[in-house]
Amino acid sequence: MTKKDQQEFETKNAEKPQKKTRGAPTNVDKHVGKRLKIRRNLMGMSQDDLAREIGVTFQQIQKYEHGTNRISAGKLFEFAEVMNVMVDFFFEGLPGYDAGMTNAISDNAQTQFGDAEKNTHLNHALDNKETIDLVRAYYAIEDEKVRHRLLQFIKSVAESSQNEGPVSF
Repeated sequence: MTKKDQQEFETKNAEKPQKKTRGAPTNVDKHVGKRLKIRRNLMGMSQDDLAREIGVTFQQIQKYEHGTNRISAGKLFEFAEVMNVMVDFFFEGLPGYDAGMTNAISDNAQTQFGDAEKNTHLNHALDNKETIDLVRAYYAIEDEKVRHRLLQFIKSVAESSQNEGPVSF
């Protein structure tokens, strides 16, 4: 093989920089899907119920919730209407996100979000059935004053257990 042939071979077979796959779900898409699942569970809706309301299959809802498929802006707006929340709800808790923000999240912020998401205790708690049951029971209490007192009590018990160890009743 001549030197020229060798150079051509190396050029053709050189590793090309991997370009970002257009349309592939990102950490932001996964976060939005997780928030969709949280809201659906809080409302006591099945994937099938939500799918019927939106006009997609329950499998599509599963893909949205797992972040496998991206949710279009129009579909996200429909979810917000059906689930009685502002579109902002789906982005709450996203590092670097501010409800008044008008610019898109940078790649750097997305990378930071990916690391932060793995270590967030809150994300685990929101996936827990016990948390969902607690929130449902809390909002089933119609008297706002009673709810507020209960919340203060729970915060007090949590603070005591962190400072003094387990609390017994």
